[in-house]
Amino acid sequence: MQNRTNKTWHEMTSDDVLQALHVSPNGLSPEEAASRLDEYGLNRLPEPTKENWVIRFLRHFHNILIYVLLGSAAMTAVLGHLSDTLVILAVVIVNAIIGFIQEGKAEAAMDAIRHMLALKASVSRDGMRHLIDGEMLVPGDIVLLEAGDKVPADLRLLQVNGLQVQESILTGESVPVKKDLQPVAVHTPLGDRGCMAYSGTLVTSGLGWGIVVATGAKTEIGRISGMLSTVETLTTPLLRQMDVFARWLTALILLIAGVLLVFGHFVARFEFTEIFMAVVGLSVAAIPEGLPAVLTITLAVGVQAMARRNAIVRRLPAIETLGAVSVICTDKTGTLTCNEMMVASVVTEAHIFSLEGVGYEPKGEIRLNDAIVSACEHAILDEIGRVAALCNDASLHHHEGGWGIVGDPMEGALLVLSSKIGLDLQEELAGWVRTDVIPFDAKHRFMATLNHDHENHAFIAVKGAPEEILSMCAFQRRVAGGSDPLNKAYWHEKAGEIAGQGQRVLAFAVKPVRPEHTVLELTDVAQELILIGMVGLIDPPRPEAIDAISECHAAGIRVKMITGDHKDTAAAIAKKLCLRNSDQVLTGADLDEMDDQTLAAAVVETDIFARTSPAHKLRLVMALQSHGMTIAMTGDGVNDAPALKRADAGIAMGLKGSEAAKEAADLVLADDNFVSIAAAVREGRTVYDNIKKVISWTLPTNAGEAMTIVVALLFGMTLPITPIQILWINLITAITLGIALAFEPTENNTMQRPPRRRDEPLLTGELAWRIIFVSVLLLGGVFGIYAYAVEQSYSVELARTMALNTLVVMEIFHLFFIRNIYGTSLKWALIAGTKVVWLTVICVTAAQFAITYLPPLQTLFATVAVPFWDGVMIVVVGLVFFAIIEIEKRLRLLLSEMRTGSQES
Repeated sequence: MQNRTNKTWHEMTSDDVLQALHVSPNGLSPEEAASRLDEYGLNRLPEPTKENWVIRFLRHFHNILIYVLLGSAAMTAVLGHLSDTLVILAVVIVNAIIGFIQEGKAEAAMDAIRHMLALKASVSRDGMRHLIDGEMLVPGDIVLLEAGDKVPADLRLLQVNGLQVQESILTGESVPVKKDLQPVAVHTPLGDRGCMAYSGTLVTSGLGWGIVVATGAKTEIGRISGMLSTVETLTTPLLRQMDVFARWLTALILLIAGVLLVFGHFVARFEFTEIFMAVVGLSVAAIPEGLPAVLTITLAVGVQAMARRNAIVRRLPAIETLGAVSVICTDKTGTLTCNEMMVASVVTEAHIFSLEGVGYEPKGEIRLNDAIVSACEHAILDEIGRVAALCNDASLHHHEGGWGIVGDPMEGALLVLSSKIGLDLQEELAGWVRTDVIPFDAKHRFMATLNHDHENHAFIAVKGAPEEILSMCAFQRRVAGGSDPLNKAYWHEKAGEIAGQGQRVLAFAVKPVRPEHTVLELTDVAQELILIGMVGLIDPPRPEAIDAISECHAAGIRVKMITGDHKDTAAAIAKKLCLRNSDQVLTGADLDEMDDQTLAAAVVETDIFARTSPAHKLRLVMALQSHGMTIAMTGDGVNDAPALKRADAGIAMGLKGSEAAKEAADLVLADDNFVSIAAAVREGRTVYDNIKKVISWTLPTNAGEAMTIVVALLFGMTLPITPIQILWINLITAITLGIALAFEPTENNTMQRPPRRRDEPLLTGELAWRIIFVSVLLLGGVFGIYAYAVEQSYSVELARTMALNTLVVMEIFHLFFIRNIYGTSLKWALIAGTKVVWLTVICVTAAQFAITYLPPLQTLFATVAVPFWDGVMIVVVGLVFFAIIEIEKRLRLLLSEMRTGSQES
């Protein structure tokens, strides 16, 4: 927005900025905000300049495998074999087209995911707090900043309380900057403008309100070129390993091809043109040119599948990591529970009240000893309700779907409590104006506000963890009024009772102060507080989380609950969730007393950790990793970032998580639900399985194709399949049947087997054996059919056509075999296949019929029509091939089970 004065924003006072932007301290009205949005547009940076589509397409030819094929095409053209040249070029171009199309889809998917991760902003409009998309911010909006938030636009600060912002994205300075409200000179460097908070920077601590002065491209970050976010490249360590593997494989193939060329021409006395075309066929057969594209497709399919299950992948290597997760460390509130808290109990000096109600609807009876009572009969409830409303940053709203809150669910439940007691929230907030605040911080575990009324009264309201509040109190409020010395034993006993029922306990305290007291310091609340009561809040477990935890246990994954709640509360919820060892709980205090070695021993058998801080999370991750475990850790606060980074898979909460947590995480949960974590692990295993299937199908088939040419050349035999026919097989199968495996659904036993080792290589001894075994069978099938055809005195063309079709049929049967690598393939679900599988099989079958029976293609590929019963025999060969590899798999699985059983015994 254009500044309507001659000054820059940072040299103006707060009042001047409000006046220049024509905004009241209560913020814009919704109508004015809508008008300014039309005028200034959405608050987002311009889209990065995208590469020209022609350049993007040509880049798909920049690959060593493709260079070899293009070189082969050039040589065949020089030698006059134009049909071979055309087929080679067709292979290369089709591969590039598929890669180009998939890259576009992957880019669109990552763009969609980036929008799913769009910033949220808490704004004040007409004096009401609203949570809106960061894109909807306009100049003049008044925005709340809290620890962990990413600043959503350029702001001139209006109010700060211990606010510190990390501005390294703009200044390169990693140390957080303390913010204030003092204007600075016009030419003050950006890093020294303490009264400004800039878009894209990160709030590390404290609280503040600021007014938006610039959005979108007009922000400081919008003016800096090269800082725009870009779509993450679809690559992972696995794909990089496969790229290196492809280079070595290409070098080996070229070496073998060179040796065979020399041997065939100078030793076996083949014509140079004939031996060269055979070597070209060998090279094309052996090179898995479609493998990089298919692996990338598999990865992109996995990313989109996870997004559909509310798990948004920020860093692609996390997909591989999730398949190996052996421990999930999860928060409780909102992840394992419904995150719709409700005050169930109120404890005073003389009574324990129980409350009824559903969710955030401000209706419900208050009971004492099972009898319904009125709040007006118990004046102390009014005082508890007042503190619950004033020492609170949430807001309660009614909408079409019912009642909801903006802010912390616990604070929302306290507002509902105040309404059930009979207080008018708007009246209380207007009557007792907040003049200062100490925001909640995990270090001190309480929040305090300083409030003044219009009758020259003032008091401090405090809420927080019972242990912390009790240590700050010297007195307790009597039901009849006045104060008595604090009875700590009574309050500890009652806190334990309601916590034992699975309720989270909060304590409330007050302290009268002089009216002229306007600044709140930590020393003001350190002692001499008056305890007025405690409340117990419940957040029931998600029913679906219980099933998800059971599924994780079946998959060999331990689930560990880490919460800031009371020890008894954590144990009660753990029992309802069916967590293991629910009676064994370690608290943050217990962890502090343990050295690293003791903690490493204790953490294996303990699944519930209570009263923990973010620092404890980091120690727990390191302790578990010391056992070689692969750890997934959830977090939502700014202080959770170190643990999320250290974990093998950091998972941030998308709804309640801070931007700091999201920045540090590998995945973001769009719904903050534990079920989505379990689903992400399942999808991670599925992606890894499908990548393994693609490789397990591609390498043996390519090796089998290549060996048919190698064996024929070494033994001076007539080639059973011509080079151009090999090119055809690669064109029609590698880019169809291989891609089908990228879309394979999750296998039934995926979550019934233990996690794989993180360091488990993809090209294992088992895979090497399968490559050799399947290659030999393919070789036997091709030469067997070819020999049969020669014995029947068929023409060479018919013999080769039968061998060609046999190889394709065997590859199709190999596809159905490889669809289940952890169990039998003789299941109806596997035989029935998926739409993608049958679509590719139908395409390949139709193509084979075309080159076998259509005269123009018969001329091009030197094929002839295959008699009906010979065609039946080819299918039978495929069935025999399938039976042999299935028997071998059954025997291998049986031996594996026997070894596992002997080890367990």
